[in-house]
Amino acid sequence: MTAFRMPAEWDEHEGCLMAWPTRPDLWGSVLNDVKEEYANVARAIAEFEPVTMVAPLGHGDDARAHCGSGITVVELPLDDSWFRDSAPLFVLDGDGRRAGVDFRFNAWGRKHHPYDSDDRISGLLLEHLGVERIASDMILEGGAITVDGEGTLITTEQCLLHPNRNPGMNRDEIEAELKSRLGVAKVVWLPYGGLLDTETDGHVDGVCAFAAPGKVVVSLPEDPAHPDYARMRANRAVLEVTTDARGRSLEIVDVPQAAFVDVADGEVEVSYLNYYVANGGVVVPVAGLPQDDDALAVIAEAYPGRKVVGVQALAIAFGGGGVHCITQQIPVARPLA
Repeated sequence: MTAFRMPAEWDEHEGCLMAWPTRPDLWGSVLNDVKEEYANVARAIAEFEPVTMVAPLGHGDDARAHCGSGITVVELPLDDSWFRDSAPLFVLDGDGRRAGVDFRFNAWGRKHHPYDSDDRISGLLLEHLGVERIASDMILEGGAITVDGEGTLITTEQCLLHPNRNPGMNRDEIEAELKSRLGVAKVVWLPYGGLLDTETDGHVDGVCAFAAPGKVVVSLPEDPAHPDYARMRANRAVLEVTTDARGRSLEIVDVPQAAFVDVADGEVEVSYLNYYVANGGVVVPVAGLPQDDDALAVIAEAYPGRKVVGVQALAIAFGGGGVHCITQQIPVARPLA
């Protein structure tokens, strides 16, 4: 069997996949706002790399009208618009051949119905792109993992061990499937996702992200009243004593800023950690608050040589996610170093 490996998010991309939001039962009064935010994210990423927006059948013209001519729009059957979690996870072999791992998707533990089209969209996308499909029976969302491209994967126990995902698999079996399908050699288990992240049950993309081999950007809210103040420090304590798959200690970059805003008569947190690394850039969700600039500066320092761009994502946060949640990178097909 050919050995495939998931490249890091900062490796060169052929493009970015997104999905157009249309569900009134999810978005309610902010549906029009979230369409504008998705379009703004797409245009921001398109300054760095091509973007393909997948719209549900019959919604292509709506997506084109919002996104403009710089975004490619295609129509495929869809239920929802969180491509980090329902789109394939792309892997490369040593010769640079590209494939996509098609994990199962159950709407974060059957929280939303229907989700059968989203469970199938990964395979349809791979067929559309002409990319080899590697099937897995395990339920996994892309937002639940971060990889360094050199054999290390970080996840949270809160999410991957939740009984609403893979109740028939234990921790060792889940870890074995991650290693087999994504080509990682070491899985680092953090205890916690976000306390308020009941939608995804604690995805790691609101907690930390690899920024380079041996470097991890970590959410570390400085306010003791923040619901994750102690939880994120417990996660950081694990990372402080962890080595990666190549035996390196981890350099940790803290993002102390937090941003809570009122949206549709409720308070949501815009997670600065939920960003997308593009070719030459980083697109970061922001809240329109003074602390945005400080958070962008920390992220810019973690990604030297990349242009950091903030995009307002209040309605996206209301839906339970950020920029990373609504995007999925397609790596360039070339040999891995």
